[in-house]
Amino acid sequence: MSDGAIARAFTAARAGRRAALIPFVTAGWPTPAGCRDALRLAERIGADVVEVGIPFSDPLADGLTIQRATQAVLERGMTVGGVFELVREAALGVPVVLMTYLNPLLAYGVDRFLADAERAGVSGLLCTDLPAGAAPDIEHAVAASALDLIRLVAPTTPDDRMRVALAGASGFVYLISRLGVTGPRADAPPDLELHLRRVRAVTTLPVVVGFGIGTPSQAAAAARRADGVVVGSALVEALEAGGLPAAERLLAALVGALRVRGAA
Repeated sequence: MSDGAIARAFTAARAGRRAALIPFVTAGWPTPAGCRDALRLAERIGADVVEVGIPFSDPLADGLTIQRATQAVLERGMTVGGVFELVREAALGVPVVLMTYLNPLLAYGVDRFLADAERAGVSGLLCTDLPAGAAPDIEHAVAASALDLIRLVAPTTPDDRMRVALAGASGFVYLISRLGVTGPRADAPPDLELHLRRVRAVTTLPVVVGFGIGTPSQAAAAARRADGVVVGSALVEALEAGGLPAAERLLAALVGALRVRGAA
């Protein structure tokens, strides 16, 4: 692993014999001030890394919960520049990863985006619809920046393709726990351990699991083998239903679940 902020966060989690918690929030949800407070709450409760979603009008990888939140914040005027301002205002002491689609990145300008992200204190970038090798100029620009280039892999990714996709990755690997879009599921996927072994066969980066992890029991099940767990839709729903108190209850329960047994 590199010696960047994300690597240090996973090193600390491993030293504590626990999996890392990575909450996801849609930038500006439920309001810009509420989102800023939610980010600070997540750090205070014990998040190791936070993931901030840049709103986009066509979020193909996201389920209904995040789609609705995305549309709401776009209608209220959230922009890419507004996301950077939000991250700066939050002034977190844990690494921030931006999750985006390619269109907002290109519309803002790749070099400008990377420079503004670094100034805002961002540590990593995850672009959901940028397959490895599809845009070498963008990949090289990210690699030359201060941001880690985080890759998504799926249960259906072939081993040879996974090896290629992760060759230039940094920070951590995001393993989609199951096919489909984001959103809560009833149970943890039964073949998760198999796919974690496949990923670890081709990379030494930490492997985190997301998509469909929404309850403490699901997080604990994933954490028995994964290095970290991403929880997004459940937190977005909690913020809508009960504001910061509901988010605090969920985050505290997740932190407790991940302390039961750390990653192997």
